[in-house]
Amino acid sequence: MSGRFDRRALLGAGVSALGALNTRTRAAADPELRQAAERALRRGVEFFHTQVGVKGGYVWRYSEDLSRREGESRVGPTTAWVQPPGTPTVGTAFLRAYEATGDLYYLEAAKTTGQALAEGQLRSGGWDYRIEFGLDRNRYAYRAGGDPRGKNVTTYDDDTTQAALRFLIRLDTILKQSDDRIHRVTLNGLDALLKSQYTHGAWPQRYEVFPEAVPMKAASYPDVWSRKYPGTDYRGYYTFNDRNVDRLIETLLLAWYTYRTPAYRKAVEKAGEFILLARMPDPQPAWAQQYDQNMQPAWARKFEPPAVTGGESQSLLRTLIYLARELGDAKYLEPIPSALEYLRRSRLPDGRLARFYELRTNKPLYFTREYVLTYSDADLPTHYGFKVGDDTETIARSYERQKRQAPQGEGRQVPPPLLKKAKPDPRLAAEVRKVIAAQDERGRWVEEGRLKAHGPDDPTRRILDSATFARNVETLSRYLAAG
Repeated sequence: MSGRFDRRALLGAGVSALGALNTRTRAAADPELRQAAERALRRGVEFFHTQVGVKGGYVWRYSEDLSRREGESRVGPTTAWVQPPGTPTVGTAFLRAYEATGDLYYLEAAKTTGQALAEGQLRSGGWDYRIEFGLDRNRYAYRAGGDPRGKNVTTYDDDTTQAALRFLIRLDTILKQSDDRIHRVTLNGLDALLKSQYTHGAWPQRYEVFPEAVPMKAASYPDVWSRKYPGTDYRGYYTFNDRNVDRLIETLLLAWYTYRTPAYRKAVEKAGEFILLARMPDPQPAWAQQYDQNMQPAWARKFEPPAVTGGESQSLLRTLIYLARELGDAKYLEPIPSALEYLRRSRLPDGRLARFYELRTNKPLYFTREYVLTYSDADLPTHYGFKVGDDTETIARSYERQKRQAPQGEGRQVPPPLLKKAKPDPRLAAEVRKVIAAQDERGRWVEEGRLKAHGPDDPTRRILDSATFARNVETLSRYLAAG
């Protein structure tokens, strides 16, 4: 692949610079705290890597004795979970520990996680929420074994496939593309990501076969829409829900920075064009959660009606600012002022925004606990956020900052760092002390909690949480990288 040797040289220079920075700043750190942080990091990763995972894969939460475990659903001991904060989240924590310390133990742990994801890649190119390593493996059409007739649905829902690919790209970079299997699985996944993009730039929520060409068409309001859930299959709809497109753009940009393959950047540009195309016309110049093949807002689940959304619209505004910055193109900023104005005038009396606004009338839409569509918020289901925070002023400040910057031409040329820069700081040191104090003698971070997927009768009261593990590893790694 063209440019490989230049990238290796650039990576080597970056690692050398990081080492020099660490050398200069270590003297400023507390040597005893640094040693304690190094021990805590090693103990924590060692326990998770050797005692918690299954073949390098992880789930969301475990009972303290590791006898029960869950992702979004209850699982057994031979199942890993891909959807964050599962396997890619833990693997990325290992990579952060390696980048902070240079200790090959952490890289080997990350490689094991990479191999687990390789075992879970479907023939359709991406990942399901889960990876089966036991008797249920033949239920899936894995590239590595499984049954070709098994389940073969790649999902972009909840950052599942995207998170797997971002971790694999980072791992492939650190390995300098020397692990042929990791490199091949990563490129296969990225190729499928390109093939699953609709010709106008959107993606489905999930797919089994690659979509056919669709016409370019701007978003519009339907003349009529059913106020009762029709039970349609929405998986192929053009989906913004749960930051679907945002995360796909982030993943493809990381691939572009890393491999310099023009198709990755082109796919990002197409996705940006789709965001512009999908903005609703007046009187609601914002976005829906999902659109049907007519480019009109459509039903998804029984509590997700055709509507303009206060949630995903804010996420898409952030993504447009991100695109303007990363691609060096100010055209992505053009829709932002009118969308912000619309969201501001749509605020609820308590200062928040509704998740759903009725098409054209802009009345907030809610559901009763029996899933009847209503204008009243008096009987809301508790499993879903029908009101969201109003972050328009923060978005407006980001917009103003980006607008003042001159266009950057080609935009960013190298991947953003995995570890955010940090300086020796009393606040970071205080966080590290808390992380160390919370760790037990076995290297575990055990906390009060429940296994929700096991039901109300489950006796678990103390858990190991992969999100907590990853957060604590990042804190320790940031401190060690800073000094």
